[in-house]
Amino acid sequence: MSLLVVGLSHRSAPVSVLERAALAPQARGKLLQDAVGAEPAAEAAVLSTCNRIELYADVDKFHAGVAELSTLLAQHSGVELDELTPYLYVHYEDRAVHHLFSVACGLDSMVVGEGQILGQIKDALAVAQEQHTAGRLLNDLFQQALRVGKRAHSETGIDKAGQSLVTFGLEQLADGAPVDEWVRGRRALVIGAGSMSSLAAVTLARAGAGELVIVNRTLARAQRLADSLQARALPMASVAKELAAADVVVSCTGAAGLVLSAADIEGAVAGRGSALAVLDLAMPRDVEAAVHRIDGVRLVDIESLADAEANAPMAGDVEAVRGIVTEEVAAFGAAQRAATITPTVVALRTMAADVVAGEMARLEGRLHGMDDKQRAEITQTVRRVVDKLLHAPTVRVKQLAGEPGGAGYADALRELFDLDPQAVAAVSNPEQERQ
Repeated sequence: MSLLVVGLSHRSAPVSVLERAALAPQARGKLLQDAVGAEPAAEAAVLSTCNRIELYADVDKFHAGVAELSTLLAQHSGVELDELTPYLYVHYEDRAVHHLFSVACGLDSMVVGEGQILGQIKDALAVAQEQHTAGRLLNDLFQQALRVGKRAHSETGIDKAGQSLVTFGLEQLADGAPVDEWVRGRRALVIGAGSMSSLAAVTLARAGAGELVIVNRTLARAQRLADSLQARALPMASVAKELAAADVVVSCTGAAGLVLSAADIEGAVAGRGSALAVLDLAMPRDVEAAVHRIDGVRLVDIESLADAEANAPMAGDVEAVRGIVTEEVAAFGAAQRAATITPTVVALRTMAADVVAGEMARLEGRLHGMDDKQRAEITQTVRRVVDKLLHAPTVRVKQLAGEPGGAGYADALRELFDLDPQAVAAVSNPEQERQ
């Protein structure tokens, strides 16, 4: 498996770029045909929604695949490659599987847990099947993504997790007071403009925040959210100034490192007479844990929310879905690795059947007096012996091939039994076409 995804979404690109890069339904088929026509890609599927455009492919070369898929996205979207490239993300092999499964569960949506994405994934698979660009890998991948998404919705409360997480966090900051009463009139700062930050901003606005400021790395995204809430949008460079004036801070950026250090918070509250309430909804955290020890600051983060109440609406939901995704990614990888051994096992059994047929023909040439009943009994006996001898090693090699690092077992099996590579390929190709 060499699964590659190249794409852009509301998390990586400003709305203006997403709008220009949007693919018309009729353009998706041409994109898929061009993708499989390119040398590195054997299969292709495109997931195109209002918030994301992603091209999935089975490639034989990583770097060439990234270059080709990026170029195709630029050509078919109408956005120049130089302009598009800074907003593209790339996931490969297990990370690509993890990404699609997370998308299917709604973890990567503007509104966490929304179910519409499942229909869009189903449509993406249908288009790829219609265009005959989805082979075994992408059929398996997208069908399992749909199952994973349905499992997440049936086994958890992810549908309501985003709103519950925001509400529960604000309830902890309010320390027992009604959230609406506690928020009313306060100056609120929201850091980030993704799905969770957007929910937080909406919740604060509806609760009656006296002033609402949204800061984000990409100002255009912050402005879009601010316009819908009659709030102010500012670039990330304004955080320090706004932090000093805020009463409530909610941060959820998806950044790899800390957004607010203990020194940042300490500097913001120095000399002020009022307390500062900070809600960190990011995973990994946006706010340094040492902020818990600063006088005059109340910090609530994912860890403290989980500790506050084991059965809180968010406690099992987002984390449980992440656990489901991790489990399903491992299962998918094991199944794909195990599948690579199947053509070799089939070729081995075919060779064994040919040996049995040859030996029976030789035996018939020597024993002319055999009747049909005797011939059938001897043939069945020889076949049973061969099947029993091959059963344990072929079952075990399938199990071993499904484990990490198991790709070499197919090669070992071919070497041990001197199997013709062309015979294995002859088994693989019809199987792939059938699936």
